[in-house]
Amino acid sequence: MNELTLDAKVVNLNRVLDFVNGFLDRVGCTPRMKAVIDVAVEELFVNIASYAYATKAGSATIRVETETEPPTVSITFLDCGIPYNPLAKPDPDTTLPAEKRRIGGLGIYMVKKSMDSMTYERINGQNVLTIRKCLL
Repeated sequence: MNELTLDAKVVNLNRVLDFVNGFLDRVGCTPRMKAVIDVAVEELFVNIASYAYATKAGSATIRVETETEPPTVSITFLDCGIPYNPLAKPDPDTTLPAEKRRIGGLGIYMVKKSMDSMTYERINGQNVLTIRKCLL
């Protein structure tokens, strides 16, 4: 298991992406698959950095793991911020024209659609959000 803990600040996004991509490189992830995973990682980390702690400072932990059969990467985001389950919000109605849609929620929707699974739990005062993607 590989883990990175850092301040939950948008300025740290490149460190998070470098950490995740370093791991993906080691497991032979294709550039196309890395790009898909990067979009999801960026959306989730920026949401934590922007909203988890309101006006306080806090940290985020990113944990990357793999399974071999089938080859799958799991990326878990942990923070002690405000309890928030992004899966509890209904998906946006993408059939509506953009000007008639509610603001917000499209990024999480894109993550849900691009990953094979996405789970959320609140454990011991922490938000624990995990995304999984098969690397085949």
